[in-house]
Amino acid sequence: MHVNRITTRKSWMTVMMGVLILSLVQFAGVGAPKAEAAVAGKTMVGYWHNFLNGAGFIKLRDVSPKFDVINVSFAEPTSGVTNGTIGFTPYNYTDADFKADVAYLQSQGKKVIISIGGAEGQVQLPNTAARDNFVNSVTAIIEKYGFDGLDVDFEGHSLFLDSGDSDFKNPTTPVIVNLISALRTINNHFGSDKFYLTMAPETFFVQLGYSFYGGSCLSCDSRAGSYLPVIYATRDILDWLQVQNYNSGPITGLDDQYHNMGTADFHVAMADMLLTGFPVAKNPNRVFPALRPDQVLLGLPANANAGGGFTSVDEVQKALDALTKGIQLPSYKTRGSTTGYPGFRGVMTWSINWDKFNNFEFSNAHRAYLDNMTPPVQDTEPPTAPTNVAAVSKTSTSVNLSWTASTDNVGVTGYTVSYGNQSVNVTGTSVSITGLTPDTSYVFTVKAKDAKGNQSAASTPLTVKTDAANPGGDQTAPSAPGNVQVTAKSTTSVTLSWTASTDNVGVTGYTVSYGNQSLNVVSTTAVISGLTPATSYQFTVTAKDAAGNVSAGSGISVTTDAQSGAGAWAPNVSYKTGDEVTYNGKTYVCRQSHTSLVGWEPANVPALWQLK
Repeated sequence: MHVNRITTRKSWMTVMMGVLILSLVQFAGVGAPKAEAAVAGKTMVGYWHNFLNGAGFIKLRDVSPKFDVINVSFAEPTSGVTNGTIGFTPYNYTDADFKADVAYLQSQGKKVIISIGGAEGQVQLPNTAARDNFVNSVTAIIEKYGFDGLDVDFEGHSLFLDSGDSDFKNPTTPVIVNLISALRTINNHFGSDKFYLTMAPETFFVQLGYSFYGGSCLSCDSRAGSYLPVIYATRDILDWLQVQNYNSGPITGLDDQYHNMGTADFHVAMADMLLTGFPVAKNPNRVFPALRPDQVLLGLPANANAGGGFTSVDEVQKALDALTKGIQLPSYKTRGSTTGYPGFRGVMTWSINWDKFNNFEFSNAHRAYLDNMTPPVQDTEPPTAPTNVAAVSKTSTSVNLSWTASTDNVGVTGYTVSYGNQSVNVTGTSVSITGLTPDTSYVFTVKAKDAKGNQSAASTPLTVKTDAANPGGDQTAPSAPGNVQVTAKSTTSVTLSWTASTDNVGVTGYTVSYGNQSLNVVSTTAVISGLTPATSYQFTVTAKDAAGNVSAGSGISVTTDAQSGAGAWAPNVSYKTGDEVTYNGKTYVCRQSHTSLVGWEPANVPALWQLK
């Protein structure tokens, strides 16, 4: 059967009127956006590589803050394509550190979602046993790592339509039916108000369904349009659809013209199909209804290395102007709304890593564009109260505490730990309180705060009694911390890291001393804030154990950045592309991100530094 038939203008107008009417009717049945929105304003989604390739590896906590949603890619099948069991192992992480970084991003107001599939991870659910394996394994992954939701990125031959399966509203192909059932089961388990369900199909599986539908076309690929029944059946719980507008051949739009990748009109035509609705295989009796504008994002490669069809910043923003503001393109006019879709959700990119590789062109340019569309929000909402405050360890004179991170509509910036008439401010979710009295009870509470100064309610009080003095106990001090280095610095802060000390019993924490001040931490990193610009500080790090034994100190000298302009170059500092430093009276611009070493002075390494 030849499906790509020619439609007369009169019959085409009749079909499109039917599409618009049906879309309005269907719109009322589509689930409304979450009351607890993912972010304020427009959304920027990025895929994070759980693997190493030419884009380089990034720790989750170092992802550009311009992204609202981080899709961890990928979880993949572990027992073959058709078994349904999905596995996930964090790359270059321990489970504990990965969980901590997920929690850190969430404390900054970000959503972290696990993505399943990708080009190398084909998944088929041909029977109910595979479906149940999928549900159980995916649920376990989400619960183990604390993900906020699931992104379905099935590619290749994961989805297809059996011959004769021609009605996207009532599919019969097992891999389609079982996937729909699995997604609804997982969503019901976590609850739609807290769980995010997203999808990232290629244009072949969605928009191509306007011209060809795999189940009703004898001469075409059975995968054509095969995502449509999945999207339709989950549209009430689907938070957003981010079709990959790249690695695609030419696709016919609602104007019955081919549109090619890398141009504004391609993105507008592809998005307009989802926002207007369309007759599947041009059958006026099988109309795929429009999605809500807040359910649609543009899927884009971050640079030319990331995928075919890279689109320049200017072309992307022309497309966004057409879609959100109704500034029509000469080559394509939106069908669903000539004045635009102000509620259009935003943009997605493959990937966060390639964006960093490309000097953050995607995230910087498009974040600024999206923010300009969103009026500033007055933040008066305090963070949630910290929970699960616990004493990790204690001695006769110290207590080490930890707690579960608070959340905030914008982002948590720190915590205040109070006991008696004293308090300690920290940025992380742990603290070491020292200088206590032996055999004495203390009551600790923790409050979270955000950048606007909003403070949470206090945590549930925790009472801890210090140990009695024990002069005859452990008297062996830990080894000195090793490899103290600067991982970041600014005009008023320095971030240090070091190699863990060892002890015959166990290290309980570290003290970072500078001048007449000190900071106690339980991990091997510390952020020292409240410093003076352009000032040299000598930091000394010591380790301690449960008996109060203190190691020898390890030191490092650091000069904070100047108040304005470039700071002085220094070794053992993490510099990023674009940073400016001064050296021997000259100013240099960083050409490649790196951690500086003695011998890598700007004048000596032109590959890293360019004279300004």
